[in-house]
Amino acid sequence: MKIIQVADQNEGGKVAVEILRSKLAEGAKTLGLATGSSPLSFYKELIESDIDLSDLVSVNLDEYVGLEADDPQSYHYFMNANLFSHKPFKKSFLPNGKAEDAEEETAAYNRILAENPVDFQILGIGTNGHIGFNEPGTSFDSQTHLVDLTPSTIEANARFFETIDQVPTQAISMGIANIMAAKSIVLFAYGKGKAQAIAGTVAGPVTEELPASVLQGHEDVMIIADAEALSLLDN
Repeated sequence: MKIIQVADQNEGGKVAVEILRSKLAEGAKTLGLATGSSPLSFYKELIESDIDLSDLVSVNLDEYVGLEADDPQSYHYFMNANLFSHKPFKKSFLPNGKAEDAEEETAAYNRILAENPVDFQILGIGTNGHIGFNEPGTSFDSQTHLVDLTPSTIEANARFFETIDQVPTQAISMGIANIMAAKSIVLFAYGKGKAQAIAGTVAGPVTEELPASVLQGHEDVMIIADAEALSLLDN
């Protein structure tokens, strides 16, 4: 696990683009993407770069249940607004949050992941250590699954909605085993609110009560974080 301290999100985005550039030179073809505020600077720098995505495939970590793809709060909409409409991929896959049969949708998404192994996975991290929507207690062996969001996650995501009552209570998320199957992983963490989760991820026990701690067992993980997010780690 490599830790890269940056001054802020802008620098973090620049660093991540250069890491991606090196992975593409090594033959990476499939990118695992995330939503939320943490990867936004990465997407901005990627759009402004000379990197061509038109021959690559993307797969997203998750999607809310119950939102249409064109809903401004859906992750389909987020990705289109912040990346795909500027630099489209050859193919881009996200879970279908409006699928009539959630069990079949999770099985279908696992087949997509099997057919498109992720070479470079982007992650954020929740204050409770979740990655994707894999909440504390999620099995490390989990595949794509239907998730009941915890109150803390719903509260954290409420800032994107007019009221907390509008925040979906379920999501379809890649499982932890899916995430760990990626060849390389870059995790972004910014701000003091992420410090406890990062400390546990890097130096705490590997436990399903802090899902991101599983990353200690991955061969190629880079954490890009600011001083506040790293503040509880020893030098």
